[in-house]
Amino acid sequence: MGAATPVTPAPRRTLTVVRRAAWFGGALFWSAFAVLEAVKHGWVAGLLAFAFLLAPDLTMLIGVREAASAGLVRGRLLPRAVPYYNAVHHPLVPLALMVVYTFGVFVWAPAFAALCGWMAHISYDRAFGYGPRTKEGFQRG
Repeated sequence: MGAATPVTPAPRRTLTVVRRAAWFGGALFWSAFAVLEAVKHGWVAGLLAFAFLLAPDLTMLIGVREAASAGLVRGRLLPRAVPYYNAVHHPLVPLALMVVYTFGVFVWAPAFAALCGWMAHISYDRAFGYGPRTKEGFQRG
């Protein structure tokens, strides 16, 4: 007979579902906010929101040649890229920039739209189970 599959306790599984649902709600909020900013302030705001929706995953390209030649396991990030990946996937970074933008003297609506796109990216990642990486490059479980 095969080995038994470990079963996650129900309370922990429920907490995971609730946490992911909350992140998904946040993702929808930030996406809607980015679209609102784009409609209100024009195509530059929309372009920046979309660019920042995609940009955080560009950190996975750091050392992509090395990763291919090193024979890393699928889904593992090169350890050298982990600090950059984790920094751009931490929600406090764009939130802090939003606070600075809100109370600062710099006013350019496309910048705020870009921050909304960035927050949407982080929220979608967390909603679908992609969070920070370990220093070895694996997803934290």
